[in-house]
Amino acid sequence: MRQKVLALYLANSALDSVVVGWSLWDGTGETRRMAGDEDAPPYPTGLHALRDGWRLIQVSPLLPHAKGEEFDLAYLKYEFLFEQIVETGA
Repeated sequence: MRQKVLALYLANSALDSVVVGWSLWDGTGETRRMAGDEDAPPYPTGLHALRDGWRLIQVSPLLPHAKGEEFDLAYLKYEFLFEQIVETGA
């Protein structure tokens, strides 16, 4: 058994909002790509990942920006971490 971890960065805090960034780490060794190797994310929303069997394991806390920093784009605020446990032949 091996773990795959998928980080989806969504447009807002709703799980059905669109994916604006993503990363995938594959503990099975099946794929070696990271975000940016493909133009499109693996799912259009976080809800699609749930429907495909990914388990949601973490949601970023909703923290307000400090006054004057409401439009700071230094990081992607709405991160959702998913995992799949995959059986391998090894």
